[in-house]
Amino acid sequence: MIHFVTGNAGKFREVQRLLAAEDIVVERLDLPYPEVQADSLEEVLREAGHWLTARVDGDYLADDSGLFVDSLGGFPGVYSAYAYRSLGCSGILKLLRDTANRRARFESCFLVRFAKETVILAGTCAGVMTTEEKGSEGFGFDPIFVPEGGPRPSPR
Repeated sequence: MIHFVTGNAGKFREVQRLLAAEDIVVERLDLPYPEVQADSLEEVLREAGHWLTARVDGDYLADDSGLFVDSLGGFPGVYSAYAYRSLGCSGILKLLRDTANRRARFESCFLVRFAKETVILAGTCAGVMTTEEKGSEGFGFDPIFVPEGGPRPSPR
């Protein structure tokens, strides 16, 4: 069993489903931790790891993810949660209203603490921003992002 330290129920459901397929039991631990303002997701997690290791018994994982939009200079990036709470999907679409370049990517980093060893794993999903909110699955900015080679979201 491993704890997933997150306040985001959507992230927990996705991770729990993926790890269950590998016979790994995941338990959600809703423990807010300090998130430093940094230039990279890895930096945020490195600092969070110091705090979490002192407070969480056993194995755990934590993540930091962000939507990086090319034409916005990578914004919202490491500030994605704040941008989602402040602007929402509609606000990001307004920023992109007259933009032809709709390339974007989700970056996700996981800090994994297992058997007293800590590693950070990173991944990227390239895609494009939609022109309107679509789909009924996922959470966060999912309704305005289409993964490269992925199906177009169904209308909401």
